[in-house]
Amino acid sequence: MIEHKYIIIAGEEAGPKSNKMGGIWNVIDAEMKTLAAMLEDGTIDEESIPRIFVAGPYFDHSGVDWNKSLNRITDLKELDSYEPDEVIKNVFSKLVEEGIELVARSQKIKNIEIIFLAFKTSDYCRKTIQYKGRPTCLENKIKAEAYDLIQLDSRTYENMANGNEYTHYLNLSYAISEFVRNLVCIKEKNFQKKTNREASEFVTSVMPTRYVSLHCHEFGLFYAIARLEKLCVRVNSVATCHATIPGRAAGHRSIQKIRENDNSLDPNTPINMAELESLSSYADVVTAVGDSTRKELKLFYGIDSIVVRNGIELDAEKEEISWDKKNRCRKQIQDFLANRLHEVHDGVPLVPEKIIPIFSLSRIEIDNKGYPDLLDSLVLLDRMIRMKIESLRLDEDYRIVCFIVAAHGPKNNLPNHFPIDLPEEILIGSELRLQSMIMEKGLEAERLLGGDRHVGAVFYPQWLSSNDGGLNMTVDELMAGCIAGIFPSRYEPFLLTGLEAGKEATPSIVSKVCGFSDALKTLKRLVMGMGGVIVVDNINLPYIETLADYALTMEYFIETYTDDLLKYNLLCREASLLAHDMNWQKPVKDYYEILTGDKIE
Repeated sequence: MIEHKYIIIAGEEAGPKSNKMGGIWNVIDAEMKTLAAMLEDGTIDEESIPRIFVAGPYFDHSGVDWNKSLNRITDLKELDSYEPDEVIKNVFSKLVEEGIELVARSQKIKNIEIIFLAFKTSDYCRKTIQYKGRPTCLENKIKAEAYDLIQLDSRTYENMANGNEYTHYLNLSYAISEFVRNLVCIKEKNFQKKTNREASEFVTSVMPTRYVSLHCHEFGLFYAIARLEKLCVRVNSVATCHATIPGRAAGHRSIQKIRENDNSLDPNTPINMAELESLSSYADVVTAVGDSTRKELKLFYGIDSIVVRNGIELDAEKEEISWDKKNRCRKQIQDFLANRLHEVHDGVPLVPEKIIPIFSLSRIEIDNKGYPDLLDSLVLLDRMIRMKIESLRLDEDYRIVCFIVAAHGPKNNLPNHFPIDLPEEILIGSELRLQSMIMEKGLEAERLLGGDRHVGAVFYPQWLSSNDGGLNMTVDELMAGCIAGIFPSRYEPFLLTGLEAGKEATPSIVSKVCGFSDALKTLKRLVMGMGGVIVVDNINLPYIETLADYALTMEYFIETYTDDLLKYNLLCREASLLAHDMNWQKPVKDYYEILTGDKIE
């Protein structure tokens, strides 16, 4: 019997990239690329190479994105045209009959074809179809059916503040599940034309068997799994949670909730999104990217899950470090700071090579990301550096500058001396609060000029790019140029950013709550004692001790960088080894085994 295997990887941020992609899109993109590479090189040895589909939304022009602030526009330019075979052509025809519009494109990765399916769902309220013998719009049919199948109360959920988001997820889930349903159930045209029963049975016996697997990332697509289950469509399904809705709402308080077995929902929990997330229970297997997310799934929904961590996409298999890139980027940062500070605030110019840059980069969730802890620890670090200078253990010209990169969104028309010149009128929401916190702690960068401070913070409320109006550096360049990264999160399901820093051979400090901290137990050590990635316990220690540990670990990297460059380079290499050890091969192998039931040796 001939077997045809299909793997569909789906997500709200999947398919062709848009102008505002990141986060989950990076995960899905890395998963499909790694899977293709493993199929090509024989790591996954299959007689019948699975067909790989990546399914997500299609935003063809401004105004159709449910999230108007993002205004995503799907980019198809880098993809090739796709010529479907007879089976897929029949599936597409069925979807068109049902009012489901999609755009299909392809891309060759390691000689393996990836098919991208981009579904346009913004006009479902204007498409008339039949449901239970009555005309209605497609959007209402989807909501009515969802109630009939699993009592999903769309009438209530669509009227909430985030109703547009809820409706988008439901529409997208329906469209993708219809593609899967038709793929599983559709018959070839020549089979449909058979009228003789014996002939029909013969055709059925020799037709290729299709095994379809569906991997949905995040809650927005979990209704697709639930719908297929309720319709008795046979697929292997996996639901992956990168965080939980109740956990995000509780933020840093989620740790306490887990300790106390408190499954009550925080008042600001979006109930409709939590309801969609709970539909992961219909999947054959639920996976979580870290242990904290696994515990949250059990606490809030009673769902048992297994941990399949995220990985990092590597540029090459060789564990090589570009020291030239690190030195070049560091010099660019140092010159930038010295020049901008002098141009804006005059004073005695700083010595560029004595500026030591560190960074913290994340979403602008002030409390969840631990920014108050970071600023308090920078104040402690300032006192420690001052004591080293006064005791003649450090040159008085040294200045430590921490870039805090966090923004509500990209900005245009920035002032000429951004971010040293940072007028209030360009800041919004939490950006204003974070800048005020920096000033309240006396960590403004201009105080570095006169020596009032030896440690300062530079708030960078912009999405990094080669033309962002400030440093004009990409994320990897900033990470490569800084001597360390610090991630003091109070709530962090995984922390890919820490691995991204390691990819650039930059040591980092991470809080114990971060999802990948357990992986450090298996890290190959090159330096005895404190290594290239240091975990600070922000779960069990008193607050003052946690702050002290953040400051001490930053001081450790600074001292190693200034006093023992050979040892510092070993720390960089150790951070790089961790990133290489946590590549995407093992997670993709785990996903493939779960999705197909085939054990990979």
